[in-house]
Amino acid sequence: MRIGSILLATIIMAAQALAGTWPDGKRVAVVLTYDDALPSQLDIAIPALDAAGLKGTFFLIGSKLRPEDIARWRAAAAEGHELGNHTIRHACPQASYPPARKIDTSEAYDVTTMLTEIRTMNTFLTAIDGKMQHSYATPCGQHLAGDVDYLPALRASGLVRYTRAADPSERPLDPMDVPSRFFDANATGADLIAAVRGAERSGAMIVLGFHGVGGDYLTVSAEAHAQLLAYLKEHSDSIWVAPFSTVMDYATHEPDNK
Repeated sequence: MRIGSILLATIIMAAQALAGTWPDGKRVAVVLTYDDALPSQLDIAIPALDAAGLKGTFFLIGSKLRPEDIARWRAAAAEGHELGNHTIRHACPQASYPPARKIDTSEAYDVTTMLTEIRTMNTFLTAIDGKMQHSYATPCGQHLAGDVDYLPALRASGLVRYTRAADPSERPLDPMDVPSRFFDANATGADLIAAVRGAERSGAMIVLGFHGVGGDYLTVSAEAHAQLLAYLKEHSDSIWVAPFSTVMDYATHEPDNK
């Protein structure tokens, strides 16, 4: 993504926040993202989304995909959920792992290895959903391979159009470093809804991140998740809920057809 494109996206995003010009005049855009290809997402999150008529983005790790689940992920994509790239091995800094673990750490990678893995995962995803382009989420919210920032090389590669980060800090919109908000296991439905209401007041967009939903790890309860979805459905006249790439396509598109 060139600097000029980033600047354009920032200007458009600011204009949307001021004018409330999300599709159909809606006030805010909400993106629901789910990381790591966890069973609870297939068993709990996707059925809950489908029941509410909402679509999410699922950033899949290739090494965590169970063969018996491929058909279920393919079905989710066919129903309008987005499948995204979360690499094959999810390499994170050594500090994120037990001391004895030495492989699959980001320190053991270089930029070429990381980009090759992202390219391979794209191919894997295309085999599942038939789509030629995919969005990306950085493992552990960082983009280091060895001690080198691989994000500039990823920008230049054209492998992905959009990258979701894992921090909520406010900054100008960069399609390759989009902030997101995650929640701990104690988060209630009221906590999740409060985050959305804050975005409603600004008129911008908010990207929410989850891992386990009612199970697995880094879990948000199924009840809290259901309460959030109920709120989003109830306020669908003013809240636009769509997959990550769909919202980013709209946010970064020239304003000729807005």
